[in-house]
Formats: sequence, structure tokens, C-alpha cells
Amino acid sequence: MTQQIKIPSLKLHDGHQIPALGFGTYTLKGKAGVDVMLRALNNGYRLLDSAFNYENEGAVGEAFRQSGLERKEVFISSKLPGRRHPYKQAMETIEESLYRMQLDYLDLYLIHWPNPKQGLYVEAWQALIEAQKQGLIKSIGVSNFLPEHIDTLKRETGILPVINQVELHPYFNQAAQRQYDQSKQILTMAWSPLGRGSEVIKNDVLQQIAQELNYSVQQVILRWQHQLGVIPIPKASSDKNQLANQEIFNFSLSDEQMQRITQLTRADGRLANQNPAVYEEF
Repeated sequence: MTQQIKIPSLKLHDGHQIPALGFGTYTLKGKAGVDVMLRALNNGYRLLDSAFNYENEGAVGEAFRQSGLERKEVFISSKLPGRRHPYKQAMETIEESLYRMQLDYLDLYLIHWPNPKQGLYVEAWQALIEAQKQGLIKSIGVSNFLPEHIDTLKRETGILPVINQVELHPYFNQAAQRQYDQSKQILTMAWSPLGRGSEVIKNDVLQQIAQELNYSVQQVILRWQHQLGVIPIPKASSDKNQLANQEIFNFSLSDEQMQRITQLTRADGRLANQNPAVYEEF
């Protein structure tokens, strides 16, 4: 049995703590999904990242209950879909998320996409602020928000998100967005941290660094993100990969290795051309 690694925590600007490595639950549904998430919790993960649109909030809640862990030990997040941005609908959706999960509160709730054409994300943000006041959510954040969207939230409400979850992997390292987030004390979280198993994994530079360190390419990528101050939320079905992803806290990359990975970024590095300036998600 591998020695279980304790995942360190990072501090959010609202004072709450968040694990430095999370577990992505996209596509994990039903009993099979519960089984994978339950194993992740048994293998030491303490952050489950979900969304209303993943249609698996019930499974997330069930995995948590079966784990036998105390509520305060597990950090659970979900996200508001684009079609539910109007204030009243946003409030109902947050309540619905909690009913589905059978929880009293969520540790983190994010607006999934800004949907700028609809122009209702400020209204949605006001609902998150209210839900936080009511104790339904501990921390509030956003996903796929560009600096201009976050500036608008600040201007309209005076309140900044604690997290911005964005697409981030070696082919799209989000340097400008990370710098902006950091300037506002917003932690950046990475979805598709491994590039959805695309050709990123086969990259020669990453293969070379993995050989130098005697770790896998996946571990090198996750470690690179951790050293950038980013929270990766990889999904892994097997015990082997769930445990391997946590080994990133056992080694570090040199400045030169970090630089080599950072130089892999591409102007058009998005996996599915989902640019938040125009992309609409419902």
C-alpha cells in the first residue's frame, strides 16, 4: 500500500482554505461515478469539483456520504449554468444544487461561464453574494472569466471572486490571466489540466523532463501547475492514477524545467476554441 500523501492547502482571500489539488468529476455519474469519487476520497482527495451542468451533483453528495468523512473535511464545489443567470433563477439553482447533493452548504460555487452576449453575469454574481450571506455557500468564485468580466463584477458589486477556474495546460498556460488573477489575490484553478489526454502528453519536451525526473508526463504537468500557484483538478478513474497525481508533492521542477514547459504555450492553444469573450454556455 502506497503511503498516503497529505495534500497541502492554500488560503483564499476570504480566509477559507482550499486543497492545492482537487478531483474533477466531469462525466462521472450514477453508481459508477459514485464508485470512482468514493475511491478518490478514500485515496486522500478532499476537493470534489462539480457543476449543475455535469448532472452529477446527486452522485457527488452520495460519494461524500458513503465516505464517512465529516462535512468539514471535504471541500465541495459546483457551478451555475449560463441559462440560470437571472437573479431569481440563480438563487433557485443554488438551492437545487444543495438539495441534489443533500448538503447544508457548498464550500465553493462558481459562475460557470460569463456568457457576455446575455450580459447577465453581474445579476448572477449578486445571487452568489446573497447565497453566501445566507450561509448556503462559503466561498464564491467564477469560471472562464476574463479580466474585463472580473473588473465589471468589482465595479458593480465591490466584491471579487476568490477563484477563477480556467482552461490551463502546457499548450495554453494563461500567463496574462494568471498574472491578472494574482494581482487581485484570486487563485487560478485549472480545468483540463492535462489537456484532456490530447497530444500534450506525447510532447517531446515534457517526455524529456519526465525522464530527467523519473516521473510521468502527467505528474510533471500537474507539478508545473502547482509551482505556478495554480490548483489543478485532474480526473482519474484508476486507484493507480488517483494516487500518482498526488505524488506531485514529492518532487519539484527546476526554474529551467519550468521555463521549458512554459514556452510550449500557443496563441491558439485552447482545446475546443472556447473563448470566454464570445463563447456562450447554457
